[in-house]
Amino acid sequence: MSLVPFRIRQIDRIAAVKPSDWDACANPGDASVSEGGERFNPFLTHAFLHALETSGCVGGRTGWIPAHVLVETQEGRLAACAPAYFKTHSLGEYVFDHGIADAFHRVGGSYYPKLLVAVPFTPVTGRRLLVAADAPGGAAEALTLGLRACRESAGASSLHINFPDPPDRDFLEKSGFLQRKGQQFHFFNRGYASFDDFLQTLASRKRKAIRKERAEVSAAGLEIEWATGADLTEAHWDAFYAFYMDTGERKWGRPYLTRAFFSKIGAALADRILLVLARRGGRLIAGALNLIGDDALYGRNWGALEHHPCLHFELCYYQAIDFAIARGISRVEAGAQGEHKLSRGYEAVETFSAHEFADSRLAHAAADFFAREAQAVDMLIEDYAEHAPFRKV
Repeated sequence: MSLVPFRIRQIDRIAAVKPSDWDACANPGDASVSEGGERFNPFLTHAFLHALETSGCVGGRTGWIPAHVLVETQEGRLAACAPAYFKTHSLGEYVFDHGIADAFHRVGGSYYPKLLVAVPFTPVTGRRLLVAADAPGGAAEALTLGLRACRESAGASSLHINFPDPPDRDFLEKSGFLQRKGQQFHFFNRGYASFDDFLQTLASRKRKAIRKERAEVSAAGLEIEWATGADLTEAHWDAFYAFYMDTGERKWGRPYLTRAFFSKIGAALADRILLVLARRGGRLIAGALNLIGDDALYGRNWGALEHHPCLHFELCYYQAIDFAIARGISRVEAGAQGEHKLSRGYEAVETFSAHEFADSRLAHAAADFFAREAQAVDMLIEDYAEHAPFRKV
């Protein structure tokens, strides 16, 4: 397929693209960052996506079938790309459309497969239309055309783009995609010199509650450590995988990530990884995995072999705040959902996704649902703001 001055093609494995070419589109540097964009997002790297594929987290019978779309110049240079997957279910996306799928099936439609542009198992906002900084004009338009053609040629019901950043969201809205609003909790580092400096911004009761929670972890004789960069070892990953599997099997039934995945990202992205670990009596008993961007610290997975009051809050939230302050990182994203984050200094923020449906009946029904849902999300965020733990000015 061609669109002068571009060629558009689809690939079924990211290994078909040179890592340097993909990464030049995924994280093109400060020069291409527009308002609301990011300088570096580790989840978009070739290494992260390649690790998912080669470790068996996606592909095969997982219901995540790689279908990445590339836009190339006539000379064969990669100008734009998108991490895309045909989905045969809606698991691991964090934008929940099971109700839409069920409704469409009830009227005789076939919702799966659908085409999804996203980072698997990762509810992190970021660039989705990955355009190189030096790409010719029209590359984003060509990429959108390629995604639509990919959906149509496969007979997929719909095209979904989850967690686009503000520039991509605006472009997609102008391109005719329906917008869906969601909500998460993020911590914002407003130039704090220390964790105690941050605590001073909270109401007295909330400040005391957090100090009490942190003291409980210390009183339990737990030692907390950070492992990143060259300090990460296979022993760390062995321990963390045990934590992840134990907690995941109890909460979700079947965790998505394999043991091999953690080794692969540890080897390829060590300087972008932070493991927050807890020891008791010298033995590792819990841990939280974070990835480090230039603008955010992203909390992803956690697990524990022993139950200790407040340990989850300490490893996943308070230690992340400590690290962000120490590194001068502007925010912490602690994953999807979780109202309990609000009382611990995390603030409610909007998230978005973009959607296009082949069936006009489904499109009209979804548009009506998204509009009503957005009003509810707005009201919820307003309510969260009223009950935020910060001191009233």
